[in-house]
Amino acid sequence: MRSFEMHEVVARGLDAVLEEAFKIAVDGCDGVFVSVDLDVVDPGMAPGTGTPEPGGLTGRQLLDAVRRIAIEVPVVGVDVVEVAPAYDSAEITSFLANRVVLEMLSGIAFRRSGGTWESIPRTLLEGR
Repeated sequence: MRSFEMHEVVARGLDAVLEEAFKIAVDGCDGVFVSVDLDVVDPGMAPGTGTPEPGGLTGRQLLDAVRRIAIEVPVVGVDVVEVAPAYDSAEITSFLANRVVLEMLSGIAFRRSGGTWESIPRTLLEGR
């Protein structure tokens, strides 16, 4: 089992960490189940979690990451955990969780239609 802490993500960059995680995840398997724990997002962007941890990913980083996961990895299932409605002011975390699911579904559809991460024009990925 391999985990990546935020100091490593910051030092190496999210793309490099994702590439390593993809290699590990698909080693010896046909499909991957993805569980997205919203505690990974900074509480300023997802306050409605059970264990908010300052210094996490931005919402944008998470959405880009899950779409890339869905495009590059043979995803067979997904869930989103740690949405705590009682702490979710203005439903900010719920909206993010919804968007995570939509990004995963659109990434899976893109992959199934023959699209690859490399086929996305770099101009669309700049500034993310």
